[in-house]
Amino acid sequence: MDNIILARDLQIERKHFFIEYRENERGKFVRITEEAHGRRNSIIIPSTGLADFVRYFDEVAAAAVESQPA
Repeated sequence: MDNIILARDLQIERKHFFIEYRENERGKFVRITEEAHGRRNSIIIPSTGLADFVRYFDEVAAAAVESQPA
């Protein structure tokens, strides 16, 4: 059984995102779930890879923001 350590949710347009920091018998991880049109998709990032994930996500997000028209 997973224990939720911290949870946040966010709605962007018609999508609802749930970001949860969890722990189970195998360790800690982040689960990101997208809910849209009644369907859910999730990804799980083990805590051991979270720093790399955040670094790469920040790089991609910065490039996306820079490419937006002013």
